Amino acid sequence: MASNFQAACASHTPLMPFTDPGKSVGEDVRAALRRLGERITAFDPEVVFQFSPDHYNAFFYDLMPPFCIGVEATALGDYGTHTGPLKVPQELALGAHAAASEAGIDAALSYRMKVDHGFTQFWQITVGAADRYPIVPIFVNCAAAPLPRFVRVRALGEAIGRYAKGLGKRVLFVGSGGLSHDPPLPQIATADQARREFLIAGRNPPPEAIAARQQRIIDAGRASARGEGPCQPLNPVWDRKVLDLLTHGDLKAFDRMTDEEVRREGGSGGAEIRAWQAAFAALKTAGDYDSTVEFYREIPEWIVGMGVMHAAARN
Repeated sequence: MASNFQAACASHTPLMPFTDPGKSVGEDVRAALRRLGERITAFDPEVVFQFSPDHYNAFFYDLMPPFCIGVEATALGDYGTHTGPLKVPQELALGAHAAASEAGIDAALSYRMKVDHGFTQFWQITVGAADRYPIVPIFVNCAAAPLPRFVRVRALGEAIGRYAKGLGKRVLFVGSGGLSHDPPLPQIATADQARREFLIAGRNPPPEAIAARQQRIIDAGRASARGEGPCQPLNPVWDRKVLDLLTHGDLKAFDRMTDEEVRREGGSGGAEIRAWQAAFAALKTAGDYDSTVEFYREIPEWIVGMGVMHAAARN
């Protein structure tokens, strides 16, 4: 009997359209993501619950929730990704929010959620379009300290998973983010006044600011490829540890991770493994699962430990 519950997770990087890592690496990544897309297409989910971060494109410190569930959502189209509305099933989004609240997880709710490449790049490369399937978008704060504790992220995923089990539908849980990477994003504790203002209220930046920010990321990727700063080096040993924990379903091991440890081992962007933890926690509510690491490689040119993973419940 085919499983009605599957999970798909992958790293994302804004540098993918702009920088060629050479030696067919880029094509190997895209091929792995297309294979993941073939699994998704064969499964044909009736609803997707997607856990993803933001990168100071939609959520800012003027009001930064640990979690937010979108009832309506629009993609911003940064770094050449999808622009326009997502196909959000409103009744299911409201049901997911109620289920999280019932489990003691007070997520914010948005009827005008904006999402960036952290949500949409995954879909464009796997299945060709970010609006192909009905998606309940679930923002997980992975950038703006203080971050939600891993135990709360797991509880959120479990609440969504229990809700999904009662729907009688084919459900896909998606996590996009990580693995080790250290993008040159400012931190509010150390930011100068201009960058502090951006972190608090940086919505709708002018085109020149968008171009300058994009160029900083591209330059950082080139420096990373040369083994130079400002980005912390990638950590394939840590990345493999994370993938192994997910493979073996040891999701409570994440609860013992501290923000200091994750930043030290995985860089500032390593916090995005929360998206993977939430997706696999949701899947595990259906029971044990079988998983496959479709691809892993550290790619300094893209400032990311690039992982691609799929799993299906044994039901």
